[in-house]
Amino acid sequence: MQGLVPVRVLAAAGLRVPGGSGPHVVLVTGASSGIGRATALLAAERGDRVALMARSEGALDDLADECVAAGAESADVVTADVTDDASVARVVDDLVERHGRIDAVLHCAGVVTYGRTEDVAADDFEQVVSTNLLGSATVARHVIPVLRRQRYGVLVLVGSLLGHVAVPDMTPYVVSKWGVRALAKQLSLENADLPDVHVVHVAPGSVDTPIYGNALDSAGAVNTPPPPVISPERVARVIYRQLRFPTAESQTAFSNYAMIWTHNLLPFVWRRAVGPVFRAVSHKG
Repeated sequence: MQGLVPVRVLAAAGLRVPGGSGPHVVLVTGASSGIGRATALLAAERGDRVALMARSEGALDDLADECVAAGAESADVVTADVTDDASVARVVDDLVERHGRIDAVLHCAGVVTYGRTEDVAADDFEQVVSTNLLGSATVARHVIPVLRRQRYGVLVLVGSLLGHVAVPDMTPYVVSKWGVRALAKQLSLENADLPDVHVVHVAPGSVDTPIYGNALDSAGAVNTPPPPVISPERVARVIYRQLRFPTAESQTAFSNYAMIWTHNLLPFVWRRAVGPVFRAVSHKG
């Protein structure tokens, strides 16, 4: 596992306004692709100081250039694995040392695997839960003390619609995302004594990102996001909105509410219809 490697700091014009409307000091995890990348670019367009974090620097170098071109006051590239406690600690400590504060952490890192529960390899199951759930907890354990010392700040944990419902052939992912939602609730409760410290759970539905194509699959199937599919840019707007109007929970589409309602109030319908349909449209052998 890699530790923190500050690759560059690319300066751009802008004013530093601690805790104000902007520019913010924003750490984005999982920034190399998908929702994380879109969120980082949106923060850049708002003129923020962005720190781009992923396991390897690869795509982050070009993204840093794009962020500065889009208007970021600065773009820091760091490499760290969210499952590596020491790496995450170094990222947080270095950002505070460099910028004096962290206004928001937008935690977008995640992985997925497909397959019946009994068919998923133990290592794959552990990787998904470690990255999605334990990684979220690791980020929170190092970020929350900073926000509490500042007495303000936002931690956004990107969960999933699948943190509210059950679907076939995705047990590790579903378990991890139910856990992320529970983690967000716990953190929100524990920090309720500081009204300007917010922990937010954002739950996207199906998003057009590489996570599906990159998924581990015990059956070797081709996986695609089931409809309705939204863009990562739309999710990024929901995430970034939390910096101004933080809420405990935010869904990214009205269709999420319909599916959660069906799952909870009409479980027979869900099991007999929605589950098989989900498998048919998203998991193709």
